[in-house]
Amino acid sequence: MRPARMNVGLESAMERQMTKWRKESALDLYNLVAAIFLLAAPWLFVQANPTAAIDLRISGAAVAIMSLAAIVAFSIWEEWINLVVGCWLIVSPWLLGFAHTRAMHFAIAAGAVVAFMALLELWLEYEKTHLGPAASQAAERQ
Repeated sequence: MRPARMNVGLESAMERQMTKWRKESALDLYNLVAAIFLLAAPWLFVQANPTAAIDLRISGAAVAIMSLAAIVAFSIWEEWINLVVGCWLIVSPWLLGFAHTRAMHFAIAAGAVVAFMALLELWLEYEKTHLGPAASQAAERQ
């Protein structure tokens, strides 16, 4: 005999939430690609500063985790964390002392991409929740 399944309704609701694809999830995929480049960056720069390597790896891991979490179960705070990490990547070369290196240029470019994607997703979520479906439909008709 098969054991009775408990919380069948809760499990099916969770499965529906996890399989529901949002249009904005494509931005999280782009952030995930940026995170992969951040994680690979220390190997791309042969003479990378050890501080830069650690910064790029930790920032890449944070962006990857937040992007995967946003794909699986979206919450607005994940995008705020990606925005903070993106801004950190932009200023970290000066704060950590690896300015005027190739790693600096990569960190600034990657930070700008991550921050832009996070801001875009935050704006799209704001538009969807605060302006309502009527505003979205009117924009699509134009």
